[in-house]
Amino acid sequence: MIGTFLNIGTVLLGSLLGLLFGSRLPTRLKETVIAGLGLFTMVMGVQMFLKTENPLIVLGALLIGVMLGEWWKIEDGLQSLGRRLEERFAKNGEPGRSKAEEPATHAPRTSRFVRGFLTASLLFCVGPLTILGSIQDGLRGDYSLLAVKSVLDGFASLAFASTLGIGVMFSTLVILVYQGGISLLAAQLSAVVTEPMMNELTAVGGVILVGLAISSLLEIKTIRVGNFLPALAVAPLIVWILSLF
Repeated sequence: MIGTFLNIGTVLLGSLLGLLFGSRLPTRLKETVIAGLGLFTMVMGVQMFLKTENPLIVLGALLIGVMLGEWWKIEDGLQSLGRRLEERFAKNGEPGRSKAEEPATHAPRTSRFVRGFLTASLLFCVGPLTILGSIQDGLRGDYSLLAVKSVLDGFASLAFASTLGIGVMFSTLVILVYQGGISLLAAQLSAVVTEPMMNELTAVGGVILVGLAISSLLEIKTIRVGNFLPALAVAPLIVWILSLF
């Protein structure tokens, strides 16, 4: 769990610096930084996808995963959690804009707090470093991979918090539960997850990262990326089923 706590510390530090000094940065600079992170995330997602040995497994995992995600309403649950945290810790969800100013004919806009919470949570918890680093940390006590991830997440959280606000800081709750949970179950997971399973899981994670970049970072098209998360568990399961035949 040392690597997870280190990761949480760098995200909190980066978020704090972003909140304190982010206002001093020009808006155009912050928008460009977020766009740069979006492009990097998209390219990294593509690179992860190329690790697949069978694209049809990735496609099947995504289709099954998104149906489960829509059924369980994972995205709505994450947004609901973000809003409850916002009501508890943030006075205004969207600075400079009151509820009366929201258009009466449109659905309520996702607040900046919730957007920051969702974006940071997904970005910090999806990827090969999260899975491999957490297993390595839990099984051998070697947190070197998570240390690398912590540095990357720290810089990313600084940029995100300066634009998306305090919601980024609360993504550490998801890091603690998700990443810490994998570390605690590392012994069991390492005995089950094979290299082909990890390759397909990584490829699915790459597609999710591309969706995250398109939806939340580059704001090209709204995608309920959270509902794709079950695909991360479905992909290894498909590989295991196919290995039986």
